[in-house]
Amino acid sequence: MLTQPIHDKLHVLRLRGMAEAFREQQESADLQRLSFEERFGLLIDRQWNWRTNRALERRLRNARLQGPATIEDIDYRTPRGLDRQQVRSLTQESAWVREHQNLFLIGPTGIGKTWLARAFAQKACRDGYTALFVKAAELARQLAASRADGSHFRLLLQLGRLDLLVVDDFCMAPMTEGERRDFLEICDTRYQTRSTLLTSQLPVASWHVQIGDPTLADSILDRLVHNAHRIELKGESMRRKRGPKAGKENS
Repeated sequence: MLTQPIHDKLHVLRLRGMAEAFREQQESADLQRLSFEERFGLLIDRQWNWRTNRALERRLRNARLQGPATIEDIDYRTPRGLDRQQVRSLTQESAWVREHQNLFLIGPTGIGKTWLARAFAQKACRDGYTALFVKAAELARQLAASRADGSHFRLLLQLGRLDLLVVDDFCMAPMTEGERRDFLEICDTRYQTRSTLLTSQLPVASWHVQIGDPTLADSILDRLVHNAHRIELKGESMRRKRGPKAGKENS
């Protein structure tokens, strides 16, 4: 039997994982001794794994995490108020994302907030959720640019559909009127249907002043705070202590 046409058709059908497994079966005498059901099961498993891995790669690429960070590499030895049990509870199948809850990472510069945010987002991607990591200042620039080029509604729609939106360095500077209204619209769209992770050097109590307009600040915080988990970090800068270490927590 000619196997190349079968292999070609599997590629045309975009069953690349199955095609690779089929070629391996044809080249392996041991695999050819298996029953039809066993061999077919191996083909299905390979295709399933290939599609799952491709989907994960796509979610991680679209999340723009800007560097390696994983929950498994979190440093619990450095004293900074990080509770292992709380992190384990949150990251168990990314339960907080599944329940459409929010997460705040608060603490001084260099304590590891950005790294932890990327690790939480990476775990969410591994658990099948879509995510996006963005600096607060960059998000403001993107929203302002979208108003100018007519893509504002489309950008807000994209942000609203994400399972997890990570905004780094939130409330580092007072918000403008446009930034307040844009962020309120984002929060309103995501309220109780999606999850938001914010990192900030300022305590939550100071956000109201940074947002500015009292009415809009109340509306924004009401949609963020009441169902949010908080991780409040303290201590010395981990950057000064360690310096750069590829793949490990240091930022």
